Amino acid sequence: MKPAQAENNFPVVCVGGSAGGLDAYIRLLSTLPSDIGVAIVIVNHLRTVATHLHEILPRYTKMPVELITEGLVLQPGRVFIIPEQRDLHVVGDEFRLKPISKPRGWPDVITVFLRSLTRHWGGKIIAVIVSGYDGDGAAALCDIQDIGGITIAQKLDTATQPDMPESAIASGCIDFILSPEEISRKLMRIAHGDIQAL
Repeated sequence: MKPAQAENNFPVVCVGGSAGGLDAYIRLLSTLPSDIGVAIVIVNHLRTVATHLHEILPRYTKMPVELITEGLVLQPGRVFIIPEQRDLHVVGDEFRLKPISKPRGWPDVITVFLRSLTRHWGGKIIAVIVSGYDGDGAAALCDIQDIGGITIAQKLDTATQPDMPESAIASGCIDFILSPEEISRKLMRIAHGDIQAL
């Protein structure tokens, strides 16, 4: 049995988005160095439409981009994409996929994954909420802060659809409000242990 708790000690960056999120993902990844030493998990809340992010995003980053499958191991220096119609969890250093728990209305897959991280991840957690409809993710942001994680919302005037970052800001549990390029720079400083970044 592998010592999962000893392994999951690198930062995980959950980037949650929806409508207009692709623009934010591209702007973020294209300015992020491949050797940053964090795992990027893009949780795009799609209920019925198949995701193509794992085909599109490799054009904008040198990090490997993978569509998440059951039991896939979280590793730094990679970009992971949630598949459609699934809730995402983490156990030890592995992803777990479950049928989407909210099949009607706006999905809450970002909230579900962030809460799983707060319970099961040993390393630093950074939650980034970007362009999208509704308020998925906002309900988990205070939990992220409570365990010493960092929360970031996309600056509203840089988001194609500001509902999601606006809901995140309204939660009262956002540390930084930044453009995608500024988020990239902030992640680099955090990954390198720059306490001034906080």
